[in-house]
Amino acid sequence: MQYDNGGELLVAHLESLGIDTVFGIVSVHNLPLVEAVDRHLRFVPVRHEATAVNAADGHGRARGSIGCALTSTGTGAGNAAGSLIEALSAGTAVLHVTGQVESQYLGSGRGFIHETKDQLGMLSAVSTYAATVTSARDAGRVLREASAAALATPGGPASVEWPIDLQYAAQEDAGEAVPFGSGEAPSPDAAELAAAQALLAKSRRPLIWAGGGARHARPELAALLEATGAGLLSSNSGRGSVPEDHPLVIGNFATNPAVRALLADADVLVTIGTHFRSNETADYNLKLPDAHIQIDADAAALGRVYPARHALHAEAAAVLPALTGTAARADADWSARVTAVRDEVRAALHDDIGPQAALCDTLAAALPRGAVVARDVTIPSSSWGNRLLPIHDPRANVFPRGGGIGQGLGMGIGAALARPDEPTVVIAGDGGLAVHFGELLTVAQERPRLTLIVFNDGGYGVLRNMQDKYGERRSGVDLFTPDFGPLAAACALPYARIAAPDEAAPVLEAALASDGPTLVEVDLTALGPMKNPFTPPVKIPTA
Repeated sequence: MQYDNGGELLVAHLESLGIDTVFGIVSVHNLPLVEAVDRHLRFVPVRHEATAVNAADGHGRARGSIGCALTSTGTGAGNAAGSLIEALSAGTAVLHVTGQVESQYLGSGRGFIHETKDQLGMLSAVSTYAATVTSARDAGRVLREASAAALATPGGPASVEWPIDLQYAAQEDAGEAVPFGSGEAPSPDAAELAAAQALLAKSRRPLIWAGGGARHARPELAALLEATGAGLLSSNSGRGSVPEDHPLVIGNFATNPAVRALLADADVLVTIGTHFRSNETADYNLKLPDAHIQIDADAAALGRVYPARHALHAEAAAVLPALTGTAARADADWSARVTAVRDEVRAALHDDIGPQAALCDTLAAALPRGAVVARDVTIPSSSWGNRLLPIHDPRANVFPRGGGIGQGLGMGIGAALARPDEPTVVIAGDGGLAVHFGELLTVAQERPRLTLIVFNDGGYGVLRNMQDKYGERRSGVDLFTPDFGPLAAACALPYARIAAPDEAAPVLEAALASDGPTLVEVDLTALGPMKNPFTPPVKIPTA
């Protein structure tokens, strides 16, 4: 195939992936790419390269596929690095295409504009794949290899740096196929699988733990849950693999005392594609049953955190039916206890968050089933957004798995543009939102159907709570916060404020019914505190 320039080749490749929207910032070192995308697809000019990657990430998550971000070279590529780390941590598919200086000057170190030392090395450190386009004949192959790596298991972001002279050049693409995935699908050891089947067949008190790997095995997981009557725990990444209104879904509550008691009494635990993150296992102090069947497509994850009696290296969708076919039904009183614990932990958290429960209840009732709730790292997200607010589809579960603040709005923009016919919600704090205030202008320009809920407590509330609990003074946590009403007006965004629980329903219902964006400020001082101030599950040596 022949293409007039690299931009036309990129568009053809993106169309082959089903990508119709690309996020980025135009530059002298990516101009042919941006212009071609803008001619044929939708180019969304965000205000920071980090947001380009976050938005592409959110767009891909909401579609259950891959997203694309375009950035410039040097500082622009460096700005994207933090968000590439997020996609790498989450294993989400992002194709990141960045410019590079003219190929004849590449690596010369002479200070060519936008040049940086070893850009490819930097990208390799924060991507699952990174490569340089070295000629107008290999760009197509590099793009296909990058996309295949991003979509493989465990996947992640793939970065391609493209010298500007080779972007302008006519492209000759041989079109050779690159297999998606990493070769043959993993297959569990036959003896291990048989032993796992025998263990599950004897079980009468089973539990299942769904991680991010369960997102691609939803029917198979649901079948196992129905066949066994087990309780289903989840990591944050596994939420929605089975809709969370199912009576056997306990959810993301593994460290709750009532759930710890269930784990202590369970006679088998089946874990699916979860990496047991520190914040979800009380820094690995959570005790799991010795009878542990671990399923993971990433061989390195097997037994890495907790011992596995039976380690099954396999895609969950391939191996779960074999377990379901021989599984026994749990004791009736066990399944009843699971449902009772499910109700207990939710009721306790609902009570604990005090007046914020009104917002959680309204969102749960007013949002269409499966609508995206993008959650930045902030107290409402960490306390109830990641647990109590129900998730019924893993594609709706958009949040920074790596824990970095400020990424939620970009992810929400990407998700909202992926699903233009339904409302998208972003939950953010005033501190996290300030990291990328400029993206309010992107929202104003693109007009997605997005409700941005800003919980305003005048700073970094979670760190403030930690310092108040464990220290004698505050440091760096009390921040100047803008008047969000005039700020929204300056950005031509509708604005509303919630200062009391009874205001939550009318304000949020109106915002969600709108066909465009709304900024909703939650005045936490006026609303009132939670019953117990939220602090993160991290160790404080002086505590």
